[in-house]
Amino acid sequence: MEQSEEARFAAHAKELTGKMTLEEKTAMLHGVGLFRTAGVERLGIPPLKMSDGPMGVRQEFPDNSWEPVGLPDDYVTYLPCNSAVAATWNRELAYRTGKVLGEEARGRGKDVILAPGVNLKRSPLCGRNFEYMSEDPCLTKELAVPLIRGIQESDAAACVKHFAVNNQETERLQVDVQVGERALHELYLPAFRACARVSLCLMSAYEQLRGEFCSQSKYLLNQLLRREWGYRGVVISDWGAVHDTRLAAESGLDVEMSVETDFDHYHFAQPLIDAVKADRVPEYLLNQKVEHILVLMQKLHMLDGAQRKPGTYDTAAHRQAALETAQESVVLLKNEDNLLPLPKKGLKKLLVIGANAVRTHAPGGGSAEIKALYEITPLLGIRTVLGGNTDIRWVKGYCADTQPEQSGKNWQAESLKNTAQNVLKNVTDALRSKRETLREEAVKLAGEYEHVVVIGGLNHRQDTEGKDRTSMKLPYEQDELIAEVLKANPNAVIVLTGGSPVEMGRWAAQAKAVVWGWYAGLEGGRALAEVLFGDVNPSGKLPETFAKRLEDCPAHSIGEFPGGRTVSYKENIFVGYRHFDTASIEPQFCFGHGLSYTQFAYSEPKFQLTETERELTVNIRCMVTNTGDRAGKETVQLYVRDPECSVARSYKELRSFCKLALAPGESRTAEMSLSAADFSFYDTENHVFKAEPGEYQILIGSSSRDIRLKTSIDTEFTHCTAE
Repeated sequence: MEQSEEARFAAHAKELTGKMTLEEKTAMLHGVGLFRTAGVERLGIPPLKMSDGPMGVRQEFPDNSWEPVGLPDDYVTYLPCNSAVAATWNRELAYRTGKVLGEEARGRGKDVILAPGVNLKRSPLCGRNFEYMSEDPCLTKELAVPLIRGIQESDAAACVKHFAVNNQETERLQVDVQVGERALHELYLPAFRACARVSLCLMSAYEQLRGEFCSQSKYLLNQLLRREWGYRGVVISDWGAVHDTRLAAESGLDVEMSVETDFDHYHFAQPLIDAVKADRVPEYLLNQKVEHILVLMQKLHMLDGAQRKPGTYDTAAHRQAALETAQESVVLLKNEDNLLPLPKKGLKKLLVIGANAVRTHAPGGGSAEIKALYEITPLLGIRTVLGGNTDIRWVKGYCADTQPEQSGKNWQAESLKNTAQNVLKNVTDALRSKRETLREEAVKLAGEYEHVVVIGGLNHRQDTEGKDRTSMKLPYEQDELIAEVLKANPNAVIVLTGGSPVEMGRWAAQAKAVVWGWYAGLEGGRALAEVLFGDVNPSGKLPETFAKRLEDCPAHSIGEFPGGRTVSYKENIFVGYRHFDTASIEPQFCFGHGLSYTQFAYSEPKFQLTETERELTVNIRCMVTNTGDRAGKETVQLYVRDPECSVARSYKELRSFCKLALAPGESRTAEMSLSAADFSFYDTENHVFKAEPGEYQILIGSSSRDIRLKTSIDTEFTHCTAE
């Protein structure tokens, strides 16, 4: 029988490892530059080169400094953030986003791109929420897996992060997360498990899980990842996340990286050599780690002499993919009286208010910062869409404080000392007066214009690595601005940009049209303008619940956030819409919500159930018709409800979805399927997922609160599921 490729790779890796000295092995296991390990030149083994991040390939840094190289050849395509990708609910766009990221990583000579981020959004205050996809594990894994496949088509490895329970930035370097077994296995691990089947690399997280640092956790990296999930890829630490040489060596970690430049003193450098020589760490553990890396290199065609895919960057195709993803990420939250789209024909004057209309976001956010080839702001997008026949006036409306963004040259070098909540600086009388002047100007003009668009929201002073927000309120007195503008002009359109929900209670009831955008990449401003003026019919859906108040969020009303030295997830499985639906709390905008400029009608569902002693498959079909006069896209969402169960379960859980493009009057069939895993919960006594016999409800709708169709099925489960 012909030897499998995996076996051939493993055999060659073992052979090469046997030829290495102890020093050569350890040099492959730690950074010898800020973004690379060492190779073994005499054996033809190159270094492993890495780069951040989820929104594009980061600019070049020297091996030993966080001062950028500063050459003009590392500008790249700035991609929509992971939250924006999730808002598309479009697997194909996720794949295309990954394909761009992989091609540009290779085009820049990288082997590993540190993306995607698949941690759940437990709290709206987490500073890195914009890097993550959703509060729901189903949506996260369904989009992360094709994104990874797209990356890895270009002989570049994806590195899924941050494994696991990395749900806050405050004290992220040391906080001890206490989370129950059901919540861990039902919410926080499924996306990682799905990604581990396809991703060649995985990044371990900073924090502790039940007293073990994740980057040296035998439970996470040995028991779960390596043994139970059978993961054979490379595990890389987050930068500076390793604390103990022996514990890390005994764990499933392969590569230690850090933000510091004393490379010889990394735990996997000279301290590891000393530990092996003193018989504190057996050398076979190093051999296993080196072999993982060598197998990875073979899969990326780094060792076999074959023609490796060269990649490319800054192509027209990449920009088009970024534009189409940005277009489908825009979420129309509210549209009373069909105020949107705004008219293009005959539009003589338009007033645009807000600092975010002209702000670029690519340079901020921490390690997600991008040296973008360009970035089209909302104002620029509006001008290019409308052309010269419309007189467009922009006024600032509000201004930020003087707190610097976390994009300074050396912020990352200091990041191991500073992980906390954003500190709100006192507003000076001068700044308060300046904001009042800007607001008065904007409000006065709003009353004089028929068409007004306010563009505000967050920026990377709030959405950033290393710090969490302290509240859900809009910064810079924007609530006052929006409320007063709406008094002056009730038809003003409110557009918000951000990576996390904000409170809107001060003015939401008065606003007729509310649009949510994200950090949507280099074409984000154009995409937003195309939605506002009807060139594109919005089809984005919220990948997370927008609460009315922070106190309604379960991490804050039931659990702890951010906690102290420990943080307890007392809300258990009731995160996001699972909490809001089960506790009957009305959100501002629910999970899965997003309007269109057309309407869709659903027909009664049909399902076919096939059940054996070991397997269950439910195929579900329903007809969706575009009953309006515009082409549009609808995301059909399928939730499962278990009305009677031996354990507490949330009211319903997303288990599948299908996005359809429909011309006016067109009907198409949405087809979805469920397995036994989709009816199961985690059995903490037997440590498996279990589906109990009985009746289950199938709920199909346009959002978690807009359920159009209901049906029930009876099952006779006699087994525990494997997933």
